[in-house]
Amino acid sequence: MFNLLCDAILPNWVVNSFPIIKFILLILIVLASIALIVIVLCQESEEGGSNAITGIKESYYAQNKGANKEGRLRRATIILSIFIAVTVIIFFILTEIYPNSIWS
Repeated sequence: MFNLLCDAILPNWVVNSFPIIKFILLILIVLASIALIVIVLCQESEEGGSNAITGIKESYYAQNKGANKEGRLRRATIILSIFIAVTVIIFFILTEIYPNSIWS
């Protein structure tokens, strides 16, 4: 039913471009996922809870993590995760509007 409604409202060129847009979104999702995997593997693991047990306060270096490599990697991880989530939502909305295969 939603498909019939979209065919009546949307111009023909928009409906014809859905498979191309879906293919581009799929490529973007794959590339962003690979980049996210590489970024996560480049991050150093945090030792959770050791400071709470020993009572050691954070150093000046640890307080300014946003300005160094770890902070940039953490920020890139968050941005890429949000980008992937939004792109996947858009992809599935387009799949609902135009359910044909992305290859046809």
